Amino acid sequence: MKKNFSSPRLSLPGSLLLSVTLSLLATASSTHAAVSAAEAARLGADLTPLGAETAGNAAGTIPKWNGGILTPPAGYKVGDHHPDPFASDQPRFTINSANLAQHEAQLTAGSVALLKAYPSTYKLIVYPTRRSVSNPQRIYDATKANATTAVLANNGNSFEKAVIGVPFPIPSQGLEVMWNHLTRYRGTFATRHIGQAAPTRGGSYTLVQFEDEFLFNYARPGVTSAQLDNILVYYKQAVVAPARQAGTILLAHETLDQVKEKRNAWVYNTGQRRVRRAPDVAYDNPGTAADGMRTSDQFDMYNGAPDRYDWKLVGKKEMIVPYNSYKLHSDSLKYADILKPLHINQDLARYELHRVWVVEATLKPGAAHIYKRRTFYVDEDSWQILAVDQYDSRDQMWRVSEAHCINYYDEQTFWSTLEAHTDLVAGRYLVFGLDNEKKMYDFNAKRTPADYTVDALRRDGVR
Repeated sequence: MKKNFSSPRLSLPGSLLLSVTLSLLATASSTHAAVSAAEAARLGADLTPLGAETAGNAAGTIPKWNGGILTPPAGYKVGDHHPDPFASDQPRFTINSANLAQHEAQLTAGSVALLKAYPSTYKLIVYPTRRSVSNPQRIYDATKANATTAVLANNGNSFEKAVIGVPFPIPSQGLEVMWNHLTRYRGTFATRHIGQAAPTRGGSYTLVQFEDEFLFNYARPGVTSAQLDNILVYYKQAVVAPARQAGTILLAHETLDQVKEKRNAWVYNTGQRRVRRAPDVAYDNPGTAADGMRTSDQFDMYNGAPDRYDWKLVGKKEMIVPYNSYKLHSDSLKYADILKPLHINQDLARYELHRVWVVEATLKPGAAHIYKRRTFYVDEDSWQILAVDQYDSRDQMWRVSEAHCINYYDEQTFWSTLEAHTDLVAGRYLVFGLDNEKKMYDFNAKRTPADYTVDALRRDGVR
């Protein structure tokens, strides 16, 4: 398979580029240096303010980035489900089991596996590429400042001298790309009313409903590195249905360096009406009410400490990935329109050709995790993980994850509207983020770290 990897720091022909890139990446793992002022000056020029290549590709199938979505479509008002700004686009082509070989070079290994596993029903409808990502100017300014100061710390399990923007907009190693995903802009605050379901092979399911909220401490306006106090995110999740699980509330303080100080978590138990320390909500412990279909560190495609894996930056590649999934986000749909046997309704999913960073995570000798190996496909424009291939202890493809994302243009953040995690062995899948029958995210409420204390959790629990 032709890899077609590239790096924005180099301008060399084909195979020589790949050879030099991989050589540099091998030596970079021990050099945690920030980039030079000259390199940082590329941000906002030949690189976008977040570090992607501004130019389109030679074939013209990826356009130039022109700022992303800056103005909501006419008629949109805050609180609406976000209308599709690309609703008039027509598909370029559809990939199915019959023409898989023609397109395989631009597909993730997970997409190939799904097309082979479900040859009669699975397909990828590929649309024109729309580079819709936009962030507020303060995120761009902070990212440029971070570029010349940010450094990895504690063997890559943390970083220093960066705040608000992504720390490594011009990455040279896999951990830098992953830290960019973990710190990418998702607003300063968000509340969500969302559903999760794990259909059986026949398609029946029980909907688990959550109300959750985030305070992205790292992105608060004016926050300094010293003020972070090692907390990236404050998070609270309440289960509201089904009745047997309703009332349970999880509170988590997502630490920056989770090897130095692991994630702090507490649970309010509605039966006991007490707050207790949560068990280890990390790594491969089961996700909340997920029927064993995802791990804790698959929430938001990947989260938590990176210390159990070796991370290799393979390079950059043009790949067909889920993108601009406004159709899946629409409030004209019912959950039953999306949830079908074996996989989601692929008629509603949109795929586009984009440049992604490819990162390989391999379990360290002696480390424990149910996934021996994982391949991450990270959007160059937003640093959002768009897809993940997960392999079992035999090094066989086990689970395939996709993040179907949109630009929430009222906040200028590119984030998932639906995650789909498909288990090829079980012949089932899990979706998280269903919002079609619920009110839309609220990015405007005001919160402070004081709203995420154990005492605050107790007050929430007894209301």
